[in-house]
Formats: sequence, structure tokens, C-alpha cells
Amino acid sequence: QVQLVESGGGSVQAGGSLRLSCAASENIDGRPCMAWFRQAPGKEREGVAVIDGIGRPTYADSVKGRFTISKDNAKKILYLQMNSLKPEDSAVYYCAAAGGYCIRRTVALPYDYNYWGQGTQVTVSS
Repeated sequence: QVQLVESGGGSVQAGGSLRLSCAASENIDGRPCMAWFRQAPGKEREGVAVIDGIGRPTYADSVKGRFTISKDNAKKILYLQMNSLKPEDSAVYYCAAAGGYCIRRTVALPYDYNYWGQGTQVTVSS
């Protein structure tokens, strides 16, 4: 049973940076996709970034050029480096994984992922 735990959220002023981490309790089967989603109050959960089973990153248009997704396979940790943060980035950020052989060039939708973390709050003030 894979468990994902996010950390690194907090409060930052507009233009600042944060790095989120997602630690996996064990290896995930196959060549999984690993992704970040976010959800603001009153809004649907939206995809932010994904790194697929052969290591290709893809980003939502709203964060391109500002966010970077990466992973450390040896430590089993997924990262999201967030720079030039804007108030509209404020949300609960969730780590997600899709096991098996996953080739993907969009973040896709929440139902495409079978493992989830508990979320970490990011608040950006202006």
C-alpha cells in the first residue's frame, strides 16, 4: 500500500518561492506518472505538473516558466519548485501517482491517478 506525504507548504509574498516535496513510502509499480494537483476554495482540483514514466515533464499553461517538477528516484521523493509565485497560486497542493506503464503529455484528470497525498497549503499574499 503506497503512501504519499507532502511537505514544504507555507505562506509567502508574491514573487517569492517555495519548494514542495512528496515522499513515497515504497517504490511504485512499473514506470509511474508522478504529478502535482492543486485545489482552491470553491474550485475544482486542477493539474499543475506531471513527470511521466520516461521522465518527461509537462506543465499547465498557468505555471509554465515558473514551476519545475523533478524527482529523486533513490530517495523516492517528488519535488515541485515554485518561483515567481502569484496570489492565484494559493491552494492546497496534492501529490499524486499513477502506477504501471504511464506515458503522458498532459497532467490529465484526478481520476487518472490512484495514489494521493494529504495535501499541503500554499498561501501567496500580495
